[in-house]
Amino acid sequence: MTDLPSDIGDFRQEVRSWLAEHLVGRFAALVGSGGPGREHEHVELRTAWERELGTGGWIGLGWPVAAGGRGATVEQQVVFHEEYARAGAPARIGHMGEQLAGPTIATFGTQEQKDRFLPGILAGTELWCQGYSEPGAGSDLAGVRTRAELREDGWHVDGQKVWTSLAHLADWCFVIARTDPGSSRHRGLSYLLVPMDQPGVEVRPIVQLTGTSEFNEVFFDDAVTAADNVVGEPGEGWRVAMGTLAFERGVSTLGQQVGFAHELEDVLRLAQQNGRVEDPLVADRLVDAWAGLQVLRHTALRTLDNDAASSTGVEASVSKLLWAPWHQRLGELAMAVQGPASTLVDGADLSPLQNLFLFTRSDTIYGGSNEVQRNIIAERRWGLPRDSWSRS
Repeated sequence: MTDLPSDIGDFRQEVRSWLAEHLVGRFAALVGSGGPGREHEHVELRTAWERELGTGGWIGLGWPVAAGGRGATVEQQVVFHEEYARAGAPARIGHMGEQLAGPTIATFGTQEQKDRFLPGILAGTELWCQGYSEPGAGSDLAGVRTRAELREDGWHVDGQKVWTSLAHLADWCFVIARTDPGSSRHRGLSYLLVPMDQPGVEVRPIVQLTGTSEFNEVFFDDAVTAADNVVGEPGEGWRVAMGTLAFERGVSTLGQQVGFAHELEDVLRLAQQNGRVEDPLVADRLVDAWAGLQVLRHTALRTLDNDAASSTGVEASVSKLLWAPWHQRLGELAMAVQGPASTLVDGADLSPLQNLFLFTRSDTIYGGSNEVQRNIIAERRWGLPRDSWSRS
């Protein structure tokens, strides 16, 4: 693996050349595949693509060199995401590991945990899912009821998680569990790394409006993980979990915008083909969608450029309030561009744009509902009184 070129133009050419050389042959089928509502597409091949990215050194691009990454600058990471989108490369199937689990372990984990888990993420050989939301404790993370007890043979985990993205493909899950039976709210939680391939873990798919099942329920029934698979000290899980959520802002959102850009291009292409782009109202909505995507991009860049000391801890909430409504409006625009045909299904499968519309109905709910994000901003940024749901 070579050092990254310091000249940004040279780096862009390196990324562009690598993608052009590797999105061919069997991987050519992946162009434009995957993403929300379409995670079922080419799963085995996209898993192999993760390993291809790992071999090329493109996973953990911005991680510190000490953690096994390549120490790319923010500008270089932006260029990578831009070129990845331009090439039509597939939606990532390993993003939970690269963007959330890996940085969390690198920041809060022991050296032994780093040595065990980071190489598999960087190589694209181990996939992760996030065990946060539960029935009755979705946006209110401190209300989790999943519990874990430390015994002689390790942590024993019992409980249920829900809306767990790609759990059916994951090798590991980072789980927030209550390890102090007498605790409540954010106290007494621990951040555990739990293997998915064991008798005590059951994954049940949740069939969505799209007919696909990228979200799952995960049941832990005396599931076991090693005693040293706790990140941070037992009882410090809230602090570590908040660290994970902080990694959801910035460069990780640029990766999300790769898929958004593809979807907008598909909507625009259809409008040009069927002539609806000539409708002034449709044209105005297309321009508005393009402008909104630029706002998302520049907000992510501005967040990355901010000094950590100036962070108020609400950046992820602000980002969610920007992208979720924008993505919903894009789904509605896709229906408007298709016209009456948008209500018809050709055979058994929905079209990509119909998938887009149906999936985006959930955008303002999952990942923390927009109502809760507004509460977080009001409390942490403006110092307004806490809502009753968040009182300890």
